Amino acid sequence: MLHFIDHPGPDDAAPLIIAHGLYGSARNWGGIARALSATRRVIAVDMRNHGDSPWFDTHRYPDMADDLIALAATLGRPVDLLGHSMGGKAAMLTAIARPDLVRRLIVADIAPVAYDHSHLPYIEAMRGLDLTGITRRSQAEDALRGLIDTPALAAFFVQSLDLTARAWKLNLDVLARDMAYLLGFPAVTGAFDGPTLFLAGALSPYVAPAYRPQIRALFPRAVIAKIPGAGHWLHAEKPAEFSAAVQHFLTA
Repeated sequence: MLHFIDHPGPDDAAPLIIAHGLYGSARNWGGIARALSATRRVIAVDMRNHGDSPWFDTHRYPDMADDLIALAATLGRPVDLLGHSMGGKAAMLTAIARPDLVRRLIVADIAPVAYDHSHLPYIEAMRGLDLTGITRRSQAEDALRGLIDTPALAAFFVQSLDLTARAWKLNLDVLARDMAYLLGFPAVTGAFDGPTLFLAGALSPYVAPAYRPQIRALFPRAVIAKIPGAGHWLHAEKPAEFSAAVQHFLTA
């Protein structure tokens, strides 16, 4: 079972499960989870091979969907499901595979398509960081900035650093090996006919107009909305606007 952080809230609304993106964790979603828990229980998970969840030998979307299905099935009622990036693809598969478990679906800045970029350089940077003598995240952040092409991401990556063990709480070997699958999207049959929100950053290329036919084919009731001034990390860049959009959709 996935490790998760439980944010209790009123039980008269469907619980919300949040699935983070690649290199993320439940901790990254603390502020948004607390805001949304004003109206419902919110469960922020550590995806497999991330955070405090178990490490496995595979990291593919059917695996991640099975993990989310197993968690949702324990709650005894249909859930609302929110996934960002990698977590968004896993959430899409979950809703298609088990529509009986999902009431509403929110997909944050990702589409059901294959992308041609790679996140392997970030893995190589984390592998290459000398953790000897590191006692504070700020030290690791400063060192990591010089190893990656987007220095601002260093603060995000070091949230997955176990300072006591001086080790990453990421299964970097498996993530690297399955990177081609993470950038793709598996062939699926069926569709999710429930209410679905694709919430994108207006400055992000991840939910391009060209991807709308694929979105509509799998999610015929999808609504596509954008947050002005936000990129791919829309929930971190515009947390108030992101939370408001999610809250509005869940209570509509």
